[in-house]
Amino acid sequence: MTSVSENTETQDEKSQISRPSDPKSLIATTSASQLLKSDLAIEELMAEEQKCDTVSSYIWSDEDNDEILETINKDEPKEEPPTNRPSWANKIEYLLAHVGFSVGLSTIWRFPYLCFHNGGGSFLIIYILMLYLIGVPLLFLEMAAGQRMRQGSIGVWKVISPWMGGVGYSSFMVCCIVGSYYSVLMAWNLFYLVQSFQSPLPWSMCPLLKNSSSFDPECERTTSTTYFWYRNVLKATDEIEVGGLPIVHLSVSLFVTWFIICVSMIKGPKSTGKMLYVSVLLPYFILFCLLIRSLMLEGAHFGLKNLLAAKVRSLYSVEVWRRTGNQLFLSMGPGFGSFTAISSYIPRANNCVMDAFVVALLNLTASLTATVFVFAIMGHLATENTERCYMRNAETVLGLIASRVLPVEASPPESIYLHPSSIYSRWLKSLPQRLKDMVLPYMSTCSIAQELKEGPGVAIVAFTDIIRVFSGSTFWAITTFVLLVSLGLSTMTGITQGIITPLQDTFSSLRKYTKLLTVGVCVPMFLGSLIFVRPSGSYYVNLLDDYWVSLPLFFIIILENIAMAWIYGARRFLADLITMLGRPISPIYRWLWCFLSPFVLLVLFVSTLIHLLLKNITYLAWDSSISNEVIRVYPSWAKVLLIILIAITILPVPAYFLYTLIGVDFTVSMIHSRATDIFTPEAKGNSLKSQPWLQVRKNQKKVNMLNK
Repeated sequence: MTSVSENTETQDEKSQISRPSDPKSLIATTSASQLLKSDLAIEELMAEEQKCDTVSSYIWSDEDNDEILETINKDEPKEEPPTNRPSWANKIEYLLAHVGFSVGLSTIWRFPYLCFHNGGGSFLIIYILMLYLIGVPLLFLEMAAGQRMRQGSIGVWKVISPWMGGVGYSSFMVCCIVGSYYSVLMAWNLFYLVQSFQSPLPWSMCPLLKNSSSFDPECERTTSTTYFWYRNVLKATDEIEVGGLPIVHLSVSLFVTWFIICVSMIKGPKSTGKMLYVSVLLPYFILFCLLIRSLMLEGAHFGLKNLLAAKVRSLYSVEVWRRTGNQLFLSMGPGFGSFTAISSYIPRANNCVMDAFVVALLNLTASLTATVFVFAIMGHLATENTERCYMRNAETVLGLIASRVLPVEASPPESIYLHPSSIYSRWLKSLPQRLKDMVLPYMSTCSIAQELKEGPGVAIVAFTDIIRVFSGSTFWAITTFVLLVSLGLSTMTGITQGIITPLQDTFSSLRKYTKLLTVGVCVPMFLGSLIFVRPSGSYYVNLLDDYWVSLPLFFIIILENIAMAWIYGARRFLADLITMLGRPISPIYRWLWCFLSPFVLLVLFVSTLIHLLLKNITYLAWDSSISNEVIRVYPSWAKVLLIILIAITILPVPAYFLYTLIGVDFTVSMIHSRATDIFTPEAKGNSLKSQPWLQVRKNQKKVNMLNK
């Protein structure tokens, strides 16, 4: 039992500690106490809002996972604190939002092109390998960050690392620029959809000249689908330098596009989720129907044979790996901040590990389905073109026989008209060498190879060519462009979500005016998009989509990876997620985040930058004098424009770093000017000494508070 005198001495010691002897020490003590109180208040707020765990972040083995789960079961509350943040109505709508943003128009036009020109099966092997080793971990990272912090891209990276807070602003700016030109792609498809409600289709034949029965000579020098695209839809100029006012029918389509996006998002996730049932599920159903129909066409097996034929040398090509990496990140969509924004509206206990795999698998399924469909159609078109070539050669030989230039023995059999592909080759091989030498100079070479070009405009022309193959072309035209419009709408919803959510998190008062904010975002975006519906607008779309967007995205993803893995700490982040989810997570993600992902991303960034600097940037333009597509080199100011746009999107990162640095220096100087000693030595028996990870985490929170 403690004596009364001992109690008195103890109270006297406490009173001496609590009452400073002079005014200066009183001011210093008061300042320090106020700072410590604010520090405690911030820590309590972070603990309540982010549910910071109190377990070790040094996680690598499954045994550590088990210990953490035991701690969670004993100490962690199971119920989340109440919040006024809106949420998805159910898990299905949440997944549809992710899948809709991930599976976009580039899945339809860019993936088959890259597969065709980069080794076929070899490209697929490289893509699947990179998808699950690089794509899924980074997708999981963005989903988990948004779900953990319950904020958009701007707020998340400020919390994870104040020094990297500018990454969120860069993602925001990328969404604004990409949303401006991506909406034009949707407007193109929407215009084609409206034009599809005609029979015959307006692009199925060349138009007649006014007051004449003859066809337009410019159209006759090319195909009717190409002519309709450049002359009727785009009203394209011959060069990018030629300007002009926005085209009326495309401006109307663009307005309708942004009106649909605004209406579907005006009430937040609840209204967006209902729209996603149509815009995401319908494209998969249509893709499946198109796939079945294409496999029934003659020659489809030839196209699939080319798809499955793997070129081994492509596996060792750096250029193929670069293109595959570009397609992976442009198709999946990390770096936009949209995955982070979408995940911020889901409860923290949601299993985001499984969600990342589901989204990646559905993205791969859509890419493969579209590729099989395109290759089957290509095989059919190649077979048709080859058969027409065989028939022309046979008719040429018959004409030469009739004019006695060739002997009668060289005449082809009559059955060649029934099965040209098999009979023609058999007939040519059966000819004696003497007759074969006489016949071949008069015959044209029939190649079964079918060229496939890249680009959104080229893809639309290719689809209009494909539609003509099917019987009931009007029905298939409507179906195909409903597919493309739905894909564009779901992707635009994700991009717009990446703009609205960070604004609401940065300016919390905007949450009360969701409808006004949505309209306030969509109207300026529509006005900014008008520059891309001018006669030369499609060339600007190609400039940004082909040469600009990949570099800022790689830069953003690299910094996100570094901020989480090396500044916040991959082990600590895994500990947070294990606490949050209440289930073990494979420690392999730590190795992927810390080593493999940064290395691959850095290689892709450097190779893309070198490719941009050393090679001429070109675009596919329309030459009205010859009625054909020609490859032109972008003018020098186009590269300057690219550099300016890249600098604008990257600038927030160093700017916010300097802002944070100045804020820290100012705070430290204020503390030193007041002669305040806020860091006192710990006693020997302090419990924090026995648990150094708690001391590190506490110091980190103090640094974060000072940075803010």
